[in-house]
Amino acid sequence: MTVQEQYTDYDLFAWFYNRHWGWFARYACVWIEAFLLPGVPEGGRVLDLCCGTGQLAGMLTGMGYRVTGIDSSEEVLRFARENAPAAEFLAADARNFALPREFHAAVSTFDSLNHIMTLEELTAAFRNVHACLQPGGGFLFDLNIRAGYLSNWQGASFGIVEDDHVCVARSQYDDAERLARLELTLFRLQEAWHRTDLTLLQRCYEEADVCAALEAVGFTGCQVFDAERRPEGIERLPGGRALFLARKA
Repeated sequence: MTVQEQYTDYDLFAWFYNRHWGWFARYACVWIEAFLLPGVPEGGRVLDLCCGTGQLAGMLTGMGYRVTGIDSSEEVLRFARENAPAAEFLAADARNFALPREFHAAVSTFDSLNHIMTLEELTAAFRNVHACLQPGGGFLFDLNIRAGYLSNWQGASFGIVEDDHVCVARSQYDDAERLARLELTLFRLQEAWHRTDLTLLQRCYEEADVCAALEAVGFTGCQVFDAERRPEGIERLPGGRALFLARKA
């Protein structure tokens, strides 16, 4: 499976993602309000990179911000436009998009950037974000980190069973390769039952490499927060994640 096929597979997963994974936007919004929005003017422009089905964009537009969401899956964006009608959404790849330098801040949440499979391509995504931010603009994103993969992804499985759909998920993590796999089997009742099988891949990155990549494209002041390193009163990041914050000089 190529990386491009993997991203396209989100078309197959979009209905389930919209139904069951929009909850993460609530966590993300807490961090964004605490770390990022204090530096964004009222009505400022925010880029939501790998925006998914738009729940976060809906929250941000509800707070008065002008949001542009980018995702590579057209089906995911169809739900995003329903969930956040006040936002603008564009079909584009994080690794090669280009937008005007008009954004006051950028976010990418729910370990979306772990789906970029090489450090070179992750750096390219950082460069694209940097190019569209105004000077001083902040970039906030979360990544699954090694501790999370080791504790949550090695042979773990779960299932969702409802009257008209079933989702079975099985995860694996190869620490030598720093490669995680999420194998999904989906059933959905649409006149008849339809089955879909797909595999989504993630890459585990070292914290130092991520910060170095940010600095290489012009970001400064890389800060990292996780379950232990977080300000008092800020909700714990779920699922073995780290939060990265950097700014355009």
